[in-house]
Order: sequence, then C-alpha cells, then structure tokens
Amino acid sequence: MKSMMPVVFIGHGSPMNAIDDNAYSRAWKNIAQRIPKPKAIVSFSAHWFTQGTKIMNERQPRTVYDMYGFPRELYEIVYSPPGSPGVAAVAKELISRETKYDNSWGIDHGTWSVLVHMFPQGDVPVFQISIDASAPPQSHYRIGNELKTLRKEGVLLLASGNIVHNLRLVNWSMGSAGFDWAYAFDGYIHENIISKSHRNILEFGELGNPAKLAVPTPDHFYPLLYALGAANDDDECSVFAQSCELGSVSMTSYLWESSK
Repeated sequence: MKSMMPVVFIGHGSPMNAIDDNAYSRAWKNIAQRIPKPKAIVSFSAHWFTQGTKIMNERQPRTVYDMYGFPRELYEIVYSPPGSPGVAAVAKELISRETKYDNSWGIDHGTWSVLVHMFPQGDVPVFQISIDASAPPQSHYRIGNELKTLRKEGVLLLASGNIVHNLRLVNWSMGSAGFDWAYAFDGYIHENIISKSHRNILEFGELGNPAKLAVPTPDHFYPLLYALGAANDDDECSVFAQSCELGSVSMTSYLWESSK
C-alpha cells in the first residue's frame, strides 16, 4: 500500500533561513524526519507569482536567486534536484482551469531555502506550480483540492509563503516579535484552520484593515490556500513555528497528515 503523503505549509521568512541554524530551520528538518520520503515534491512558492497558472516540466530545473543584497554565501547555494515531467503532466491534467507549461523560472528561494534543510541531498524530484496573481482565492483552493489525489501516489504538496507578510512595516528592532495586529490576524487564520472553517479563510478580505495590514499583496498568503484545498477532513493538523518576526512577518507553519 502506498503511503498517503502529508501536505505542508511553511512560513519561509527570510532567505537567510537557508543558511542559519535556528528554530525554523530545525523545525523543517524535523518535518522531513517524521514523514515518508516523497516520490516527488510539488511546490507552490510565493515567489513565482504570474499571470495565469504555469507548471514547470523540465528534467533539470535551475536554482533561481530571486533576492538581492544578501551575503555571498546565500548565492553560492546550488539546490538542483531533478524535475518530474511525468508528475507535472499528471498535475496539468488534474487542474480544471487553463494551465501552461513554463520553464522560464526555476526552483526559487521560497522552495530551496526550505528544502535544503528538509532534503539536503537534493535527491527528491521537485517542480513548481505558479501562483496566478489574477485568480480569486477560491481558484487557488480549488487547484489544491484537485491535486490532493497526488498524495496517494507519494507526492508531497509543499506550499511556501507567509500568513502575515508586510515588508513595508518591518521593524528591525522588534526581532522575534510581532505587532498586535499581526498576532491577531495570524491567530484568526489559526483558529479557522483548526476548526476547518476554510470559508472564513477564503473570505479573509472581509476583515478589512487587519487583512490589509497582514496581506497587502496576496503572493505570500495564497500558497496557504493550496495546502488547505489539498488537506482532507480527517487529516491531523500540527502547528509549528507559531511566531512572528520583525513585527510584520508570521512564520507560523502547518502540517496535515493522514490519520488513517
């Protein structure tokens, strides 16, 4: 019998987490140790934010350094797992909305800054599916739901973003702490994840100003919706790294595992 793979949402935060030994990077390592080794990984990264839904299907995707002004050590990381054209083709068939193959991008830091800790040998095939900037929340959720059958085939669905992500309001003096509104929004999402009230999460914009502060642009929030769509009602949900950084970035992360 094939293992039912979990679904994971990672609050990835700073690219520096790729090279830092901290509570976040250790938590990512621990996740990999508690789950079956995947046949392949489908990543929904906040950093591939496109018009339309794009899918990578090349055999050897390149490492993308989509960040600026960081130490040279970060740009020397080469995370080059094989791609998975076969699983990409299955994913394309499962998604009901129009999609296109697109290999102009690569494995970006929303993906590799996490996977260098989870699977440092880079021996698990990886490809990304983009976040469609023009699609409403329900469309992202639906894609996750349509792809959940891949879990039965040993495929890990990885979503990487941040529930609260407002870089304009970053306060460097706050360190590992958050503004009251950041904790409130993060807590609201947490309550609704635990109670499986996904509609409230899809309609997050109705919260008004708290949502505008926490999600000024949806690129980092929308990956969560793919994970929620791919989760089953009977999955057990674990919460880890439930914290904020620099006032306005939430690092809270979730793992959904089959209870069967």
